Amino acid sequence: MKESGSFSFFFYKEGIHNMLFDTHVHLNARQFKEDRQEVIQRALDVGVKQMLVVGFDEETIKLAIEIAEAYDFIYAAVGWHPVDAIDYKAEHLTWLEQLSSHPKVVALGEMGLDYHWDTSPKDIQEDVFRKQIQLAKKVNMPIIIHNRDATEDVIRILQEESAEEIGGIMHCYSATRAELQACLDLNFYISLAGPVTFKNAKEVKEVAKLVPEDKLLIETDAPYLAPHPNRGKRNEPAYVKLVAEEIAHLRGVSYEEICDITTKNAKNLFKLA
Repeated sequence: MKESGSFSFFFYKEGIHNMLFDTHVHLNARQFKEDRQEVIQRALDVGVKQMLVVGFDEETIKLAIEIAEAYDFIYAAVGWHPVDAIDYKAEHLTWLEQLSSHPKVVALGEMGLDYHWDTSPKDIQEDVFRKQIQLAKKVNMPIIIHNRDATEDVIRILQEESAEEIGGIMHCYSATRAELQACLDLNFYISLAGPVTFKNAKEVKEVAKLVPEDKLLIETDAPYLAPHPNRGKRNEPAYVKLVAEEIAHLRGVSYEEICDITTKNAKNLFKLA
C-alpha cells in the first residue's frame, strides 16, 4: 500500500470545529481498495478527526496495521471474527499478543459470536472468543464485541470471563433495551451505527435515548450498514456524521454535544491524548 503517511497531506475545511471519532470502520475492506485515500479525505472534510480500522482475520489485520501506520489519525484493532473461528489456529493468538504491543493498536477485536452465518460451529466460536478475552485481560486492552443473534451467550461468556476488568465496546449495538444494563454492568460502551437512522429501527432508537452519556460511542462499520438516506449503498466514515445527527435528535441535544462526548469517550477508552 503506497499511501501518503503524512498528516499534513490532508486538510480540514474551514469552519469545522466539531470533531468525530469513527470507532469501527473497515478501510481494510476490498470495497475501498481503489479509492481509500479519497474516502479518508471526505471523512476529514466533514470533521471525522480519528478512526479505528478493525481487522478480523489474517489479511484484514495486516492491512489494518498498515493503514494505521500510514496515517497519524488512524488506529487499529486486531482480533479474530467468530465467522472465521473455524480457521483459527493457536499461533494466531500468539500473533495477536505480539500485535497488541504495536503503538497504533488500541483494542482487540472484533471478536464474539455470530449465530446468523453458519460457517463456524458454536463451540469453536465460544472457544476462540474466550481465548481472546483472556488475552485482552493479560495485555490489559479493551475488546470490541461482534454479536449477531447471540446476545444471551455473549453476555454469559463475558460475565464468566470477568470481562468487566477490561471492558470495551458493544459494536453496532443491536440488542434490546432490556439487555442494555447487563452490557453496561460489564463496563462496556455502547456504539451505535447506521441502523439508528433507519425509520423502522424502533428498538435501537430507544436504546440511543437511554445510553448513559459517558458510555456512548458512534461508528459506521463501513463499508456496511450505510445510514439513511444512503441505505443500501457503500458506507464510508464520512457518514458517521449522519449517525451523530440522528442520536442528537433522539436525545434532544445539540449535534456539537454528541460530537464532544463521543470523541471524549473514545479517547478515554483507547487511552489516547
